[in-house]
Amino acid sequence: MVKSFMPRTLTEAVRIRKETGAVPIAGGTDLMVRYRSIAGTLPAFPWPVMFISTIDELKGVSLEQDTVVIKAGTELSVVSESPLIHQVLRDAVCQMAAPSLRNMGTLAGNICNASPAGDAVCVLYALNAEVELATEKSMRRMPLSDFITGPGVTELRSNELMTAIRIPELKSAVSFYKKVGTRKANALSKLSCTGLLYTKHNKIVDMRLALGAVAPVVVRSVELEKSVYGMSRTEFSTYENELFQLYEKLIVPIDDQRSTAEYRKSTTCSLIKEFFRIVKEELS
Repeated sequence: MVKSFMPRTLTEAVRIRKETGAVPIAGGTDLMVRYRSIAGTLPAFPWPVMFISTIDELKGVSLEQDTVVIKAGTELSVVSESPLIHQVLRDAVCQMAAPSLRNMGTLAGNICNASPAGDAVCVLYALNAEVELATEKSMRRMPLSDFITGPGVTELRSNELMTAIRIPELKSAVSFYKKVGTRKANALSKLSCTGLLYTKHNKIVDMRLALGAVAPVVVRSVELEKSVYGMSRTEFSTYENELFQLYEKLIVPIDDQRSTAEYRKSTTCSLIKEFFRIVKEELS
């Protein structure tokens, strides 16, 4: 028998988390599948669970100064419809699972699952997202890129609960998002690619590139991104081949049931080149 809890407030939830180590479940769209049992029986969870979908404090999307705050219990369908959310994230969310599952699943669950193939995680890396983590007595924030440390592994402590995802507002960037899956809808990613670009006076002000499912964690190199800041079209074109080769070295995928390493690498390389074409077009 799985021991379960259903707190009504955030205060109650963090107390239960501290006292029992219960794993929080919002929609359960990842965990229910991972720990599924035989048909007609409850999932075989190896630990207590805590259902947080009824906690109002963990719902909603808001703007705090220049930061978009997505509460951890906010359903994906709400995120996809919010005008506060950057279009590239809305595009990614709309390609996740089926509509019925988007009415249950959350970004926080996608993050805490810590899969390199997480559909939204690649985009959130590119958006410089932070996670907000609470205990009974304190709250801390950390970059998403520091929170996920490996496949299925995060920095979430046994007495902590993720309460929000925080995204610095980004209004003017050109965005690029591609997810490659077996089907167009309701399919897990073979790989994904997110690019963001902001130019001014035909010079690169900000460029970001994140690659999903091609390494143990999402691939993003801030160092490589900064190397193109201030470049014109001519300068970027001259540097493009070297930059591509540097990104190619970061792509180290594996074979699994969804795809081969060779396919992942070749397709990701093609998407990088496609994004670089967009960069040059924007600099024209």
